[in-house]
Order: sequence, then C-alpha cells, then structure tokens
Amino acid sequence: MTMNIRWIPLMLVLVGIPVFAEGQFAQSQPNTLTLDGAIAQAIASDPWLSGSRYREEALTSESISAATLPDPKVSLMAANFPTDSFDINQEAMTQLTVGVSQMFPRGDSLELTRRQKQELAAQEPLLRQDRQEKVTATVTQLWLDAYRAQESIRLIEQDRSLFEHLVDATKARYSSALGRARQQDIIRAQLELTQLEDRLTVLRQQLESARKRLSEWIGGQASLPLARSLSSNLEDEPSLATSQMNNDRWLFEQINRHPLLLAFDQRIEAMQTGVELVQQKYKPEWGLTAQYGYRDDDPMGRDRADLFSVGVTFDLPLFTGNRQDKDVNAATSRAEALRTDRLLLARKLMAELNTTIVRIQRLNQRRGLYDRQLLPQMAEQAEASLTAYNNDHGDFAEAVRARIAELNAKIDFLTIKIDRLKMVAELNYLLPQSRSGLPKDNLTMSPATNGNRAEGMTR
Repeated sequence: MTMNIRWIPLMLVLVGIPVFAEGQFAQSQPNTLTLDGAIAQAIASDPWLSGSRYREEALTSESISAATLPDPKVSLMAANFPTDSFDINQEAMTQLTVGVSQMFPRGDSLELTRRQKQELAAQEPLLRQDRQEKVTATVTQLWLDAYRAQESIRLIEQDRSLFEHLVDATKARYSSALGRARQQDIIRAQLELTQLEDRLTVLRQQLESARKRLSEWIGGQASLPLARSLSSNLEDEPSLATSQMNNDRWLFEQINRHPLLLAFDQRIEAMQTGVELVQQKYKPEWGLTAQYGYRDDDPMGRDRADLFSVGVTFDLPLFTGNRQDKDVNAATSRAEALRTDRLLLARKLMAELNTTIVRIQRLNQRRGLYDRQLLPQMAEQAEASLTAYNNDHGDFAEAVRARIAELNAKIDFLTIKIDRLKMVAELNYLLPQSRSGLPKDNLTMSPATNGNRAEGMTR
C-alpha cells in the first residue's frame, strides 16, 4: 500500500491528539467533581432531612406528653359570706374552701395516643431513607446529564483537531496540484468544521444547563469539571436473574419492601390506632374531686367543725348514633382510604420498575451491538475511506462522511451508556435492598475500539 509522503506528518499529529487530550485530563483530575462527592454533598446539605429529624423528635416528645394525665385543677373559694356584715363567724354556712379535681381520660385513650404518636414518629427514618435514595438517583441523573455533554464536547474537539489538520493538508495538496484535491474538498472540510462548532455550542449550552440544575443540590461545586470515572454509588443493576425479572410476584414483593411503602404502612398503623382511639368515646370520662372547707368559731366562741367533701363525676355516652358512631365510621373510612393510596403507590412503583427493567435490557442490547459490531465497523470504514483518498482512489466527500459517521456513532454510544446508567440509578432507587457490588460500568471507549481507531489512522 502506498501513501503520499506529505501525509505522514499529518498522520503522526492526528495520532498524538487523543493521547495529549487524555494526558491533559489526567492532570486535571484532582480538581474534578466525582459522583460520590456530588451525592455526599447533596445529602449533607438537604434541608428536608433535617426537617424530618425535627419532626421525629417532635412526635417522640408528644408521645411522652400524650401518655401523661392532664394537670389537676385547684379551686379556692370564699363561700356563703353574709352580705350584711361579711363576718366569717356570723353564719354557720360561711367557710373558706380549697378543692382539687383530677380528670381521667376515657378508657385507654392515653396509651393509644402515645402509641399513635410513636407510630407516626417511626415513619420518619423510613422517609429519610427514601429521601436519601431519591436524592442519590436525582443527583446521579443530573451528574450524568452534565457528564454526557462534557464527554461529547471532548469527542468532538478531538475530531475538530483532525478536521483542522485535514483542511490544512487539503489546501496544501490543492495548491501543489498533487493528487485529485479540488476546491470543493476544501469547502467541504471547512463546512464540516463550522458544523462541528455549532454542535459544540449546543453541547456547551446543555452542559451549562445541567450544571445549573445540579447546583440546586450541591451549590457552587457544580461548576467543577466532572471526573471521568464512575463512583461506588452508581453500581451495576442488581443481580436479578431472568426468572426473577419475569416474575411479577417476586418483583411486587421487592417493591413492598420499598422505604416509601414501609412508611405508608406506619401511617396505616397509626390510622388504625386512631380508629381504636375514637372507639374509646363509647366509654365514660371520669373525674375525681376533693374539697376542704374551713369554718371559724361561732359568735359565742364555740368551735365549729371544718368540712370535707369528695365526689366523682363521669359522663354518660348514651346517644351515640349521631356522634360516636359517626366518628368511628369516619376514622375507619380514612384508614381504608389510606390503604387504597398505598395500593395505588405500589402499583405505580411496580409499573416504573417493569419499565426500567425493559429499558435496561434494550439498552444492554444496543450497547453490545455498538461495542462489538457498529463502532469497529465504523472505524474500519473511516480508515478505508481515508486511505483510499490519500492514495487518490477515493472521494474526499466519502472520507469526510465516514469520519463524521464514526464521530456520531461514538456520541450515540456514549448516549446509550449514559441512558443505561440513568436507568440503573432509577432501578437502584426502586430496589435499594437488592443492590449488589457488581463491577462498575466503564464510560470510556473499549480498548478494542480505541485500538481500531488508532490503527486505522496510522496505516
């Protein structure tokens, strides 16, 4: 195979471009934003988690308070004073009294109220777990959106350098009248450069938008360059066997263990306790009263006995048709409505889980097709077209189209991998209890693909 000697320096420059870019990136790694760091920062600065801890503390304190008897009431009274003289020893009925009364709530109202508060407090740790999982999935997807734009820019800038050198070499070839270089080849190469610049502008806009959305969670750190390696927080999909993925009953059991549904169960228990609490209204509320009355001596100086009174009060819930019965029916209906809401949420999560699994399976198929067939074939086609043009056996437009097609395929491959990892993040949220430490995905091109590209450019 023959090659014009004027193209040898160009090939050497083009081969060195990706290596130089990788080296520059490696030097900037210490000042990058990792996915682990973004997730940790988002969770640490999430005000919702702090609010949930305060709510749990408040409910726990209320449970202690609710189990305590109401404060006793003390009454002081000057009774039966004669209005003509207001003399304490004139009349035998005149006395100074002090009384104490204590109310006892209906049935087991205190214990049931305490239990209900504790059940409501018990849902907060589950809600915090769900919130952390949700923040992890959200930040992961935002980070991946920014990563996709950043890596697409990197791929295009690598090929932009190639096209810049291709324009220079075509101009030199055209001006020296070597080969079949034509003026339209120069125009075509310049046009492709302009289109690449436009794509870079769009991608930079997407990168800036993704960073702004990410800054909602982590603040100014979103402006840092993103690390190219994945973190331990984004693992591969849970190790689900094919039989498990196709078993709706097994998946539904896993979904029922989701923290959000477990928190719903706690609310349902609290609501059921509320039904028992309302049922206590059928029982009387008791009150105990004790009173001591002091009497002064009579006008003759004879001693009068002091008086002591004690009594019990209670209500009679006799007419329950329009009050207690209706209150119990209302509490029971609310509990049943909450169970219906839980069922709807479980169905929604189940549908999202099935959709996510199907999308991951299809993205796995596309990823394998690109990795094993499409990218190597694109690299071979680009190499063959460029070699044919270098030896005056091919068309310049075909060589450019092949190179653009290879670039588009790499960006599509990156998009497929990013979409798949976003679905893995969603799956990890839906099945947090099924995560496994499988090998992490690799976002960089496979060695075989890089080897094919380098080999095609040096021949």
